[in-house]
Amino acid sequence: MRAVDVRALGGPEVLEVVDAPRPVPGPGEVLVRVHAAGVNPADWMLRRGLIEQWPFEPPFRLGLDFSGVVEETGEEVFGLVMSQWGAYAEYVAVPSSALAPKPAELDHVAAAASPTAVLTATQALAGVRPGQRVLIHAAAGGVGHVAVQVAKARGAYVIGTARPVNHDFLRALGADELIDHTAVDFTTAVAGVDVVCDLVGGSYGSRSLEVLTPDGVLIDAQGNDATEDPRYRRFYVQPSGAELASAVEGVRVHVSQVLPLEDAAKAHELSESGRVRGKIVLTV
Repeated sequence: MRAVDVRALGGPEVLEVVDAPRPVPGPGEVLVRVHAAGVNPADWMLRRGLIEQWPFEPPFRLGLDFSGVVEETGEEVFGLVMSQWGAYAEYVAVPSSALAPKPAELDHVAAAASPTAVLTATQALAGVRPGQRVLIHAAAGGVGHVAVQVAKARGAYVIGTARPVNHDFLRALGADELIDHTAVDFTTAVAGVDVVCDLVGGSYGSRSLEVLTPDGVLIDAQGNDATEDPRYRRFYVQPSGAELASAVEGVRVHVSQVLPLEDAAKAHELSESGRVRGKIVLTV
């Protein structure tokens, strides 16, 4: 089968189109013929060796999100796979518990864009209550624009940091207040926040603590510098087909660009720029 593998840690140029053996499903797994694979910031971070929790040694294969067809039954499915042999390939072996039936109203591209964004937003914001003030950093990104919808659906007042070009897009998704982080320090523009969803990392952590209420919560989905504060919560997404099946209902996942599998390096360049609205998807 065709696949795209990481042969060495580094820039997008280390991604290599290869001929690889078709995976053999293990206990509790099924073989899925991949139609489309989503691209996430975690992909390029793994490619560079920046995620300590997943210290993959080359060669390995990226691709958390996918949509395709179960080879044995023909059922259309989508899901999230957390393995060193991911979905940038014609076939992937996936735990059956991670699979959800593909909604009929979604094509494979839209379905492949959804799992990480939908599950991350839903799980990270599970504790949000009506009336709370929720600040979402990188609100126009793959997870961020879904988090805006999830927080709004739970009755929150939603504030987002984003470039001005994305403000109308985010208002249409339900954002109540938007901050141009390229022109304004968000710590001077907002206060009294109950929940911060940090999808940027680094210094955004300690800076976000300045706008949190004393009993607020900082949800870190990227890795930041606020780990010593009792309000800090590190978040890791968990695959779940059952949760994905229910959480995707009523959520709009925006796909900004669709590229063929062979253009994975270009997709990574775009993702790493930090200027992608919504998601990039590779077709297989």
